[in-house]
Amino acid sequence: MKIHFIAIGGSAMHNLALALHQKGYTVSGSDDEIFEPSKSRLAAAGILPQAWGWFPEKITADLDAVILGMHAREDNPELQKAKELGLKIYSYPEYLYEQTKDKKRVIVGGSHGKTTTTSMIMHVLRNCGIQFDYMVGALLEGFETMVHLSKESKIAVFEGDEYLSSPIDMRPKFHHYYPDIAILTGIAWDHMNVFPTFENYVEQFALFVEKISDSGKLIYYEGDENIRKILPRCRPTVRTIPYNTFPHKTKNGKTYLEGPEETGLQIFGDHNLQNISAAYLACKELGIDDHSFLKAIASYKGAAKRLQKITENPGSVAYLDFAHSPSKLKATIEAVRQQYPDKKLLACMELHTFSSLNADFLPQYKGCMASADQAVVFFNPEVVRHKKLPEITTSDVKKGFAGKKLEVFTDNSALLKYLSEQDYTNTVLLIMTSGNFSGIDIKTTAEKLLHP
Repeated sequence: MKIHFIAIGGSAMHNLALALHQKGYTVSGSDDEIFEPSKSRLAAAGILPQAWGWFPEKITADLDAVILGMHAREDNPELQKAKELGLKIYSYPEYLYEQTKDKKRVIVGGSHGKTTTTSMIMHVLRNCGIQFDYMVGALLEGFETMVHLSKESKIAVFEGDEYLSSPIDMRPKFHHYYPDIAILTGIAWDHMNVFPTFENYVEQFALFVEKISDSGKLIYYEGDENIRKILPRCRPTVRTIPYNTFPHKTKNGKTYLEGPEETGLQIFGDHNLQNISAAYLACKELGIDDHSFLKAIASYKGAAKRLQKITENPGSVAYLDFAHSPSKLKATIEAVRQQYPDKKLLACMELHTFSSLNADFLPQYKGCMASADQAVVFFNPEVVRHKKLPEITTSDVKKGFAGKKLEVFTDNSALLKYLSEQDYTNTVLLIMTSGNFSGIDIKTTAEKLLHP
C-alpha cells in the first residue's frame, strides 16, 4: 500500500504515518514546516520530507490513498492534484476507521478525561497480554507511538475527539468511528470557534451516540445531566451502562480502590476515579475479569501532562496538567485539594486556546479556581491578536473567573518573578496549560522554585 500524507508533521498525522510505516506500508508526505518531536521521529523512520512545502508532483496515480491533515488548506496544491487524479482522499479519522472497520471498536468521547480513560484501557489490555490497535492523544509510558495498527488484533481503542476532521470535512472526528463500545465522560462546552453555542456543541455528542453500532453499548457518567439528556438518541438496541466514582478511600496520602481486593493507586482525584470506573466497564465488556483489571490498574501512572508529578522536595511537590477548559481546571484543582488538604495550593494556569481567550467564553471559568489558596492566570495578548480575537484585559479575566485571590499576568517574565517570590514550604505547585506560557521551560522552572 502506498499512502501520502498532506501535512504529515502534525501530532496526530505523524503518529499515523509512523504506524503505517511500521505496518509495512510505503509512506510519503509533505508539510510547510515540521517541528520537534515530529521532525526527529519521522527522520528516524526515514519518512521525513526532504524539503518543506507542497509538491503536486508527489501525487501520482499509483497512490492507494491520500490522508489530509487539518493543518492543510482547502486550496492546497497537492490536494487539488489528488482530486484531479480521482484518488481516494481520507481525513485522519476516516482512515483510522477504514483500518479497523472489521474490529471491535472502543471509542472514548467527552469534553474531559478522554486521554486518561483511553490510556487506562490500553494499559490494562497490554498488561493482560491482549493485542489491540489504538489511537490516543498523548505519548504514554510503554507505548512508542500514539497510534498503532496491525493485521492481527481484533480490538481497536480510540480517543474520540470532537474537533473537526479536515479542511474539506467539517464533521467532528468521532463521528467517523461508529463504536461498538462507546464511552462518554462528560459534556462541558469547548471549541467555541467551531461550536458557537452550547446547544450546537451538545448536538455533536447526540450524533455520536446515534452512530453506536446495533447491539452496541454506551458507558456514560451518570452524574452529567447533559449526557442524560441525549440518551434517548441511542438506538433501541443499544445498551446504556451508567457509572459513577469508583468506591475508594484515602490513607496517608494514597488512594485505594475498595472491593474484595484493596488496590492501591498511583493516581488520585475524583475525576480519575470516574475514569477508572469507565475503563473498568469497558474492559469488562472486552472479557477482562475483575482481578486482572485491578492488578493492572494498580500500576497505571497516568498520561503525560495529566497530573504528572514533575518535581518534589521533602515538604512540597509540583504537578503539570493539561487542564485549560473550565471543567478540566476545576476537576484538577479539586483533586489536588482533596489529596493534599494540609498543604498550601498554588494553582497557575495559562489561557491559550481559542475558547479560553474569547471574552464571551471567560464567564464559563467563574469559580473554577476557588479551591486554590493562590490562583494565577497568564495570557499573552500577542496570542489573542494572532487568533484574530477581540482584545481582552486583565480586568476581563478577573471578572470572568470571579476570584478574589486571582493574580493575572500578561508577561511571562513578570509571572516568573512573582512565582520566584513565593514561599513553597509545605506547598503544592500546580501548573496547568495546553501551551508553555509563551516559552517557559516548565519543568526546569518548577525545579528551581522547589529546589532554590
